[in-house]
Amino acid sequence: MKLAKTIGKTIVLLLLVIIMVLLALLWFDYLGVIQAKSVFAPVYNFLGLQTQTSESITTTGNLVSINLDDERFAKRLEQLDLRRQELDLRESKISQQETQNAQITEELEERRISQEEREKTFNNIQKKYDDRDVNITFNASNLNSMRPENAVEILLAMEDQDMIDVLRKADELGGAQSQVSYWLSLMPADRVAELVRKMNSKPTSLE
Repeated sequence: MKLAKTIGKTIVLLLLVIIMVLLALLWFDYLGVIQAKSVFAPVYNFLGLQTQTSESITTTGNLVSINLDDERFAKRLEQLDLRRQELDLRESKISQQETQNAQITEELEERRISQEEREKTFNNIQKKYDDRDVNITFNASNLNSMRPENAVEILLAMEDQDMIDVLRKADELGGAQSQVSYWLSLMPADRVAELVRKMNSKPTSLE
């Protein structure tokens, strides 16, 4: 009898211990200290209790902080991307402006070179004309101071155009006392006729 009572008490004690352990586990799981929801889910449903999640207040705060940091980081990346796009657009505009400036500079340089060449050509022509005019004036002045026969001899040795230019200059320098008409009277008629024809067809000349 005593043995049976002892065994019965032992079994009861073991059951109590098991029940206490299960209750403790159930309580710790409810508080979120341990993870045994899959085991005790039927018990929670039977009792109408809501299980404690595994996230503690501290853990939730950390997650919120992490989410805020991620959001700030994403906004910062977005701002940097917008800034990069602005810089790319500005660089593109600057590159286009530099290209246009280079083209304008090239055009201005070509115009400058062309203008210098025109001025050089004009100056050469002007110098040539001035030199020729000086020579014609010098020759006409010398012929006016010579004997008519000697002057005519020199004139007949010239090309027609040179003779025409000298005769015109001599007539200009001589004025009312010009000897041009007398010189022409001493020249062969056919040569005078040719000179008159050319003078009428080309009243003035730079050459």
